[in-house]
Amino acid sequence: MSTAGRARVMVWHRAPADDVDAVAKAYDQISRHLEGTPGLIGNELLRSTTDPHRMVVLSEWESLAAFRVWEEGVSHRPSTSPLRQYQDRELPNFFEVFEVTAAF
Repeated sequence: MSTAGRARVMVWHRAPADDVDAVAKAYDQISRHLEGTPGLIGNELLRSTTDPHRMVVLSEWESLAAFRVWEEGVSHRPSTSPLRQYQDRELPNFFEVFEVTAAF
């Protein structure tokens, strides 16, 4: 199955120094809420191997259009609010959207 045309969204987060699991807890809550979202294939929470407080949520969408429909919908902001406070806003781009152009 070709993955060309799919979209991947990455949002970088930083867990507080006193609660390294805070991002994971919020991610679990959001993931349960997003289950069955049209166009969402799945998501993963990735933790840095060099800094346990640095994390990224990687979501995979059927297409860029499917992601945009969800992103512009009324449920987007409320459903992702538990993670918003942990976004790593010290980065120039804490949020990026990529379209798959090739896969092997």
